[in-house]
Amino acid sequence: MHIVLQLIPKKYLIGGTLILLGLSGLLIMSTIVAITGEFEKDSQQSEVTEIEGGGIGVGTANVSPEVMKYQPLLEKYAQKHGLDASYVPIMMALMMQESGGRGNDPMQSSESFCGSVGCISSPELSVDKGVLHFKSVLEKAHYDLKLCLQSYNFGGGFINYVMKNGGKYTPELAISFSQLQYQKVKHTGNYHCVRPEMVPYSACYGDALYVNAVLKYYTGTITADGKPAAPASGGSGGKSGVKVIDAGKTLIGKTRYVFGGGRSQSDINARRFDCSSFVRWAFEQVGMNVGPMSGVTTDTLKTQGQAINPKDMKPGDVVFFDTYKIDGHVGIYVGNNQFLGCQGKTGVAIASMAKGTYFGERFNGRVKRF
Repeated sequence: MHIVLQLIPKKYLIGGTLILLGLSGLLIMSTIVAITGEFEKDSQQSEVTEIEGGGIGVGTANVSPEVMKYQPLLEKYAQKHGLDASYVPIMMALMMQESGGRGNDPMQSSESFCGSVGCISSPELSVDKGVLHFKSVLEKAHYDLKLCLQSYNFGGGFINYVMKNGGKYTPELAISFSQLQYQKVKHTGNYHCVRPEMVPYSACYGDALYVNAVLKYYTGTITADGKPAAPASGGSGGKSGVKVIDAGKTLIGKTRYVFGGGRSQSDINARRFDCSSFVRWAFEQVGMNVGPMSGVTTDTLKTQGQAINPKDMKPGDVVFFDTYKIDGHVGIYVGNNQFLGCQGKTGVAIASMAKGTYFGERFNGRVKRF
């Protein structure tokens, strides 16, 4: 080989090298363009955000931007502690009631962690210990969600009290427990009614109306046992799934992928979408509100609906892919290892997610049914 190279004039060797370098550069640039074409805008909202909850019953949690920013941490520690991610929207509503997302202990988990107020000065530690405490209380409450929420405020003693008095949360038990506990501590002068309406009952220990206070930030159905529940019939995996696919297909070949597009009526009229804005639009066409036009992202969509095992996904289910970030791309499953989405090069189109394909290698197993 060395002899052969010596026989080739240097000018041809140099020219060939430059050609190879040029071809390599073009290959690298095309790869970068293909990847960045799948980028999805991660926009921030400046107003109260509506988040579709799932699992506990499909509903909407209304939380402030301060609470919204803790969503990734709540998901992270829910996974770490083995808590179904469907409870994240409820925990966001809980945080909204506890602190509005402000301060160094947004979940007010110091007492459950170390027995005294103020021992937590790290928001992430607050979320970590708050999620762990929520899970512990939920399990002790035998997944009676309302009992779990009230016990988050009262402490574990309320669970024991309920178990001795019917075994299920009621507002009356919350008031009577508050009355009993207040009689034990009122001599300290440290306890005062947080709600004027509880003064006539002398129910001034904790917040006897805590459950309603949290749930005012969450509108939806809570199952009888408080466990994650399948969505009602007619969800996106049923007949409505076929309808949303049919609606989405009307845009095939008629749109252009625009990073951050689809978040204004003028964008929609001009058929400019990105992946999450297209999904929102498609569901809107069948009467399903999955988020505000101006603020929809893959991160807001993934908090909604019911988590589905990929083995059980049906047409109309929403599928997620890890592209430039975790859950960086989203589409609507149509069956046969294909999904309908708005992609960088094609706009709205049907793409393969079979093994060995670009999206097949990036499908992360997250499937949600709206």
